[in-house]
Amino acid sequence: MLRQRVLTALVLVAVLLPTIAVKTVWPFAAFTILGIGAAGWEWARLNGAGGAAVAMGIVLAVACTTALAAGWADAAPASAWWLATALWVVGGVAALRQGVQRWPVWPQPVRIVLGLVLLFAAWLALVHAKSIGVNFILSVLALVWAADIAAYFGGRRFGRRKLAPAISPGKSWEGAWSGLLGAFALAALWLAIDRAVPIDSESVYSALDARLGLAGLAVAVAALTAMGVVGDLFESLVKRSAGAKDSSALLPGHGGVLDRVDALLPVLPLALALVSL
Repeated sequence: MLRQRVLTALVLVAVLLPTIAVKTVWPFAAFTILGIGAAGWEWARLNGAGGAAVAMGIVLAVACTTALAAGWADAAPASAWWLATALWVVGGVAALRQGVQRWPVWPQPVRIVLGLVLLFAAWLALVHAKSIGVNFILSVLALVWAADIAAYFGGRRFGRRKLAPAISPGKSWEGAWSGLLGAFALAALWLAIDRAVPIDSESVYSALDARLGLAGLAVAVAALTAMGVVGDLFESLVKRSAGAKDSSALLPGHGGVLDRVDALLPVLPLALALVSL
């Protein structure tokens, strides 16, 4: 299992990094459209779409391709990011409050459409972040990764109080606080590097610092970290409701696409919304 996990990660990184490094957006957009289409299939499948799940994944990929051709990746209005954030706060938090048993009670069309819309918004935010610059997109991705790694090790070492036992028994409040400290440490380090080394674009941390000041930056990083937890728990809730361990088996050793990007889904639009202030 570990060997599979490492090999899959190496292959993904080998494909992803070159598409991020090139100046043009379309190679990165094309690669991520494949991923978001797969995530749409997984989402529809987890919510009981059956044989129609493949068609829904294709529809999502076509919608992303159309948005790219229309220039939305560069010109999406800030209201799009705030709308996506509002959907996460209202829909995602409401689902978590109601719990696993209540999720199937939501009308199936509402569940499926909500997920596809949130996936579309996350993809659009991801490609827009790429159009801003390599430094910007990597700083957003790294925030989620750093928080996740710190939460894992902090939870293993100090975890006592369960964060959401009915949804994800392995997560603890101590792990969540460790993740926040990891995100703060990364933000401080990245700010220092931004000020010392000329890079292609400002990072999300420099952008927030310039617009909101250090106190505002700290609040923003805390909000981004918290929404990453919401995204992670939301996907866990849907999987548990469907009786599934992973969203699919597309990525050997990792599960499915949703399993790898769940925390990013609310963080990407929120990051762009905060930068638009």
